[in-house]
Amino acid sequence: MKLNISFPATGCQKLIEVDDERKLRTFYEKRMATEVAADALGEEWKGYVVRISGGNDKQGFPMKQGVLTHGRVRLLLSKGHSCYRPRRTGERKRKSVRGCIVDANLSVLNLVIVKKGEKDIPGLTDTTVPRRLGPKRASRIRKLFNLSKEDDVRKYVVRKPLNKEGKKPRTKAPKIQRLVTPRVLQHKRRRIALKKQRTKKNKEEAAEYAKLLAKRMKVSLR
Repeated sequence: MKLNISFPATGCQKLIEVDDERKLRTFYEKRMATEVAADALGEEWKGYVVRISGGNDKQGFPMKQGVLTHGRVRLLLSKGHSCYRPRRTGERKRKSVRGCIVDANLSVLNLVIVKKGEKDIPGLTDTTVPRRLGPKRASRIRKLFNLSKEDDVRKYVVRKPLNKEGKKPRTKAPKIQRLVTPRVLQHKRRRIALKKQRTKKNKEEAAEYAKLLAKRMKVSLR
């Protein structure tokens, strides 16, 4: 079985092949999202804790969270479900998926390191892969650079360099989402004012109608 191990802290990923059945026994009969001690994999894995995030069987069918079996089942899947991407609006399809319990019939098991052990693992914990893109949301840019609400977020956007041969070097920046500008505040004020106007108008119309109804009732009683 192959183990696809990732370490989010460094952004690294490593695929290792384990032939010894005894090393893999710690993962058998465990469900997806379970945290397991990885000491059985070898001396260098001492102290490491990994989370089972998924896997594929020998025919390539993926594991699906929530299917409590170690066999294969056919489920009717639609938009929003894992293991399926609809090609048309509202499309549903019956697909074969594997249950969320690990057994020996898997070809690849995906693991995520949640706790680092004593030793470094070459190619996984000793190197860092820089993130290709910076954050796009205003609150996340503030969090990254430890900015206050008074600071201008636009100055701190991570720009991506675009260098082409024979052309002037330029940079590209994403559009900041959820950025609070005077225009946004103006739109909010306008929205609230319109809502108040509508409420006032509805109340006036309701009072007018009640008056008219009372008048008609008086006329009909005479």
